[in-house]
Amino acid sequence: MREIYEKIIEFRDERGWKPYHNGKDLAISISLESNELLENFQWRSSEEAVKESKQNIKEEMADILIYLIQMADVLEIDLEEEVLQKLKKNAVKYPAE
Repeated sequence: MREIYEKIIEFRDERGWKPYHNGKDLAISISLESNELLENFQWRSSEEAVKESKQNIKEEMADILIYLIQMADVLEIDLEEEVLQKLKKNAVKYPAE
């Protein structure tokens, strides 16, 4: 995860985009990319969508992760730690049988 994080931040910084990235705009971008992901499934079964649009689905998923990591960086959130904490919380809420 660390390598991906570093590459995303390096990509952003090389282009001078950091001043334009703030929590609100990155949250909007995550939502927009999520909707682009959803478009792949509209009016089709999950199986049809994956069969016909898998490459686009992969690219939209990557876009979402890229924006999410940039948002975590701007807000100074250790996303990896938060995911681990959320998994612990969910394990209590939804115990395995």
